[in-house]
Formats: sequence, structure tokens, C-alpha cells
Amino acid sequence: MSDVAAVEQFVKKYQALKSEIAKVIIGQDEVVNQILISIFSGGHSLLIGVPGLAKTLMVNTIAQALGLDFKRIQFTPDLMPSDILGSEILDENRQFKFIKGPIFANIILADEINRTPPKTQAALLEAMQERAVTVAGHHYKLNLPYFVLATQNPIEQEGTYPLPEAQLDRFMFAINLEYPSFAEEVEVVKATTTDVAKTVNALFTAQEIIDFQNLIRRIPVADNVIEYAVGMVGKTRPNASIASDLVKEFVDWGAGPRASQNLILAAKTHSAIHGKFSPDIENVQAVATGILRHRIIKNYKAEAEGVTDEQIIKSLF
Repeated sequence: MSDVAAVEQFVKKYQALKSEIAKVIIGQDEVVNQILISIFSGGHSLLIGVPGLAKTLMVNTIAQALGLDFKRIQFTPDLMPSDILGSEILDENRQFKFIKGPIFANIILADEINRTPPKTQAALLEAMQERAVTVAGHHYKLNLPYFVLATQNPIEQEGTYPLPEAQLDRFMFAINLEYPSFAEEVEVVKATTTDVAKTVNALFTAQEIIDFQNLIRRIPVADNVIEYAVGMVGKTRPNASIASDLVKEFVDWGAGPRASQNLILAAKTHSAIHGKFSPDIENVQAVATGILRHRIIKNYKAEAEGVTDEQIIKSLF
């Protein structure tokens, strides 16, 4: 099949996937879009939202619709790296045997990732970056496709371990979840307080998802679009000559080269789901907020004056 036909097939499958997810998830259209763009781009996502916004249900539903194996890890202050990676035990023949931990699944929901100490966060980091883990000197490959979706509660900050910038940078998207609208909340209550159970059908196989991820990487990008993305990321660095006035005044640290890579990959996926065979500047702008939000470190002045990440990112367009 040619790549053009493959993109057309991808658009159809993507629309069917959205319809399948919408059976269970009401509203949150932009959030679902960003999660799916992240999956098909081969990236990970960080979901930031207060409790009760159906984060776990959303990830579970997406995993079912994609036909992927799903595991949820509840991060707590006493969670050890071996609790997520697995450990070696002595079997009845006095041989060491490796028991796999919950990290060995296609989609991992790392619930409240900032509740666990840095040592355990670092164990997840290797899995995210290398698609493999090392336990007792042995290297174990993880099943592909592999996708980590971490959640973070923005309000309760006592007893938490904020993710270091290096770890935040490993997430392709940081996605803010907002409260549903009045009409959406009415629909949620109607749908979830009866005995009718919705079934979600698996529309993909793991290999199909890998094939679509490879297709996205083959999509050509014009030089001017790459230059635009790299220029946008360069403008987030306050000591750069091209930095915007807002950045110079309110930003301590800007985004690194991984942001430029992610902008182009996500723009490719964004163009493909809309049936285009190459991304343009509008596609880069459409994915920019979720990709740059967690990579721009604001200063105290920005916090004091209430300057938002979105305002700073819009100033870069």
C-alpha cells in the first residue's frame, strides 16, 4: 500500500476510534485528541487535573479501543522501583526467576506520579526513554507500542515530589484537564447512574499501531516548517536574541531541542488525522501549547503578575 493510501486509511480508522471512545467519554475532545496524537507520534503524556475528571476511565477506554494491554500503577510515597519494574525470586529449583512488574504493558497509567520519591520516578524514566528496563544487571525489552500516561493533581502539593525538569521533558504533551461544561456534566450523570454498561470494541492491533507510527515518521516536512518550529522553540529561551519581550521578562528557562523534535512529530500526526500529506505552520501551532507548556519555566514575576503559560506561548506565534 502506498503512503498516500495509508494516510487515507489512517484518517478513517482515527475517526472510528474517536467514535468508539466517545461511547464512554463525554466531551474532553481536545484532551482525547492530544493523547491519541501522542500515541501515534510515539510519545508520552502528562495529564494535569483535579481528582474526579475521569482520567483513569479515559486512559482505560483508549487502551481498550486501541486493543492494547493496560496497567494502572498508583504512585505512593512508599512505592519502590521493584514494585513497578518487577523483581527476581528464588524458585523451587533454587534458580533465580524474574517476576515482571506492572510496567510490562503497552499502556501504563502512572497515577499521581508526583506522590512517589525520585528513586521510583527515575525507574519509570528509563522505561519511558529506552523502552527497556534493567533489573539485577539484566536488560528486559518492553512490548511495543509503549506509552506512559502520568497524572498529576495540581492542588495538593504537601507531601509530593515535583517532577524534575529533565523528567518533565520526557513527556511529549502536558495536557490540562478542565471541568466539564454544564451540559456535558448532565450527560455524564445520566450515562453513569444507570445499569447500562457500554462496551468498547478494539479497533487496532499492536502491529497496526506500530505501522501507523512508522507511517507518521515517513511523512515529509518542508524546510520552512522545520525552521518555524525550531525558531518557535528558540524564542522560549530568555537569553536568545530572538526571544520575545514576554519571554525575556517572565521566563527563567526555555525549552530544549527535544521540544523542536516533538513539535514536528506531533505536527505530522496532526496533519495526518486531518487527511493532509505534509504538515504546515498551522499544524505546528495547533500542537504547540501542549508541547511547550511544561518546558517553559516561569520566574517569580510571572507568578506574581498572573502571566499564564498560554499567554507566553501565544506570543511566540
